[in-house]
Amino acid sequence: MTLLEQIALNPPALRDMIAVGFLFTAWLGIGWFTERPPAGRPSVSVLMTRYRREWMRHFVDRDPRIFDGNILASLREGTAFFASACMIATGGLLALIGNAERLRNLTSGLELSPADTGWELRLLVPMFFVVNAFLKFVWAHRLFGYCAVMMAAVPNRADHPEAMNRAMQAADLNITAARSFNAGLRSVYFALAALCWLTGAWTLMVGTAIVLWVTWRREFASTSRQVILRSLPPPVLSDAVLSGPAGSRSSEPRPPQP
Repeated sequence: MTLLEQIALNPPALRDMIAVGFLFTAWLGIGWFTERPPAGRPSVSVLMTRYRREWMRHFVDRDPRIFDGNILASLREGTAFFASACMIATGGLLALIGNAERLRNLTSGLELSPADTGWELRLLVPMFFVVNAFLKFVWAHRLFGYCAVMMAAVPNRADHPEAMNRAMQAADLNITAARSFNAGLRSVYFALAALCWLTGAWTLMVGTAIVLWVTWRREFASTSRQVILRSLPPPVLSDAVLSGPAGSRSSEPRPPQP
């Protein structure tokens, strides 16, 4: 019997559909709210964009620039670690999907009606988040590589007319890579919440609520945010936007944003 046939024989109950809908709504909602917070209460991710541009401004004048290379190498190592961990987790979930009977026996005592929803479907949801996280981490790793190349292209002379422009290009790549890395971390968080579905729909909703609260707190009410706000660099020109005919990307920057 194929996976689709098993799901057709045991379709999700209404409470399961509500719980899964809540999971995906929370995941998409906190991601949107983190990257587009209210102007009066920016998230940690948004605040760090100022420090990343400040880093690249000081990078132009720093000599030697070995320190900057070491920082970027550590960022790439972090993305590579999480990408490798996601690959291992994906393999483990695939193995569980192929041997769901053993998992069903282990968790039968925790679920009131284990036949309501196929176990394979319950494992596919966390695997979706893990695979999404893997793709985000791989892309972040590649973008940090682009940033390294752009940093290497910054002229050694700080008064060179292209020095600051290329440094800001490197900052934009760094910010984009960090945004992808943060999205990957959120996917990992919600993959852990999705595993709660193995013990029931109510557990999934509780797990999703906990992950949502933890994610919100780390971005908007954490001690690290208070530390970052102590000496926040002034806003500078942000990423370039799509403008001009046919939606072409213009080199004209947007107005300053936090």
